[in-house]
Amino acid sequence: MNRSVSRYPGSSMAKAVTLFAVRPVFFGVLVTGYCFFPPGVPAQETKPVPPSGQSRSTAIIWTELLQKTPYPHTAPLPPEVRTALDGTYTKVDPKKIPPVPCRRCPDYMPEGGIWKLNLDRGIFRIFHEVTGWRSLGSFIVDRNRVQLFNDPYCMEVNGFYRWTLADGHLILQVVEDTCAIGLRAKNLTQLPWRSCRPPSMETGTNDHEPRSPGCD
Repeated sequence: MNRSVSRYPGSSMAKAVTLFAVRPVFFGVLVTGYCFFPPGVPAQETKPVPPSGQSRSTAIIWTELLQKTPYPHTAPLPPEVRTALDGTYTKVDPKKIPPVPCRRCPDYMPEGGIWKLNLDRGIFRIFHEVTGWRSLGSFIVDRNRVQLFNDPYCMEVNGFYRWTLADGHLILQVVEDTCAIGLRAKNLTQLPWRSCRPPSMETGTNDHEPRSPGCD
């Protein structure tokens, strides 16, 4: 007994018991730290993640989207040649109810606010300014029909639409499209898309008509 107590000079038996109780905890902390930060790997600074849609401006997100190219999920990318539909279009959904926060909202859900649609040499890009939701894919124009494919949200689905373009407005009418349980078709056909091209380029008149929201 005297030999055991002598290991802690100047301490009482209570202190010895306390030290034995603390040592396993301290050892556990060392082991935990070793598991999370192994030798040679510095700990990374943890930064708070801003809410979705607030980390970057809509202009930056849109610019980045315009630089992206679709992946040929199920079909080769079409030739990069200009089409009769090439241009940027916008629409303003008048829905006033704010989007419900969710981790996995339905894709192409028609929400209020400004939507942008860019058609450029076989690539379509679509963007919702309020939520930051966006997608892109391929398209082919065949007379008054347009086909959508290579959309990452519905890789196995091709969408077919009839289109008309007059007075700076693009109107799409669905022929067949089951992408996102039909939400892509509903979104694209719910309202006319107004061209961002100056009216003078479309008709040769009316240079001073204000541009559509979202075209700046």
